Amino acid sequence: MEPLIITPKTRIFELLQAYPELEDVLIEAAPQFRKLRNPVLRKTVTRVTNLGQAASIAGIGVEELVNRLRREVGQDRLEVHNGKGSTYRTERPDWFTEERVIGSLDIQEMLTEGEQPLHEVLPAINKLGRGEIFEVVAPFLPAPLIDKSLSLGFSHWVRREADLYHVYFMR
Repeated sequence: MEPLIITPKTRIFELLQAYPELEDVLIEAAPQFRKLRNPVLRKTVTRVTNLGQAASIAGIGVEELVNRLRREVGQDRLEVHNGKGSTYRTERPDWFTEERVIGSLDIQEMLTEGEQPLHEVLPAINKLGRGEIFEVVAPFLPAPLIDKSLSLGFSHWVRREADLYHVYFMR
């Protein structure tokens, strides 16, 4: 079997399946990754989150994270040129007003139960009329969900409040 080559698109689940010893390296790189020790999150979120998204969640450079992991398993340095990049809007946009929020979904319990929130969030935001806003509340930055919404043409705003992330989506 070919060894897994670590890139920004490598999913966390695949990475830890191939190199379980990298869990400690991830946690050392960003304390937010301690959540990987939660077996439910490990089975769900890690299947859809890639290293590029994880780096965004942790607030570290994707190139730095990927090359740190590659170095640990003896792979050559990788030059990461991601012109598209994943950048998440964290400054309040002009389009946001509380009155425009027509629905909200707290996905914490879904994640705890091992469910994928994508299947509930996407239908909800697809029903949005022009200018309407839908809120998602999560215990961590739901990067795969935001990336999917961006690919569908939605605008977003991420607001962190204590240990929760409020993500607002608008058509």
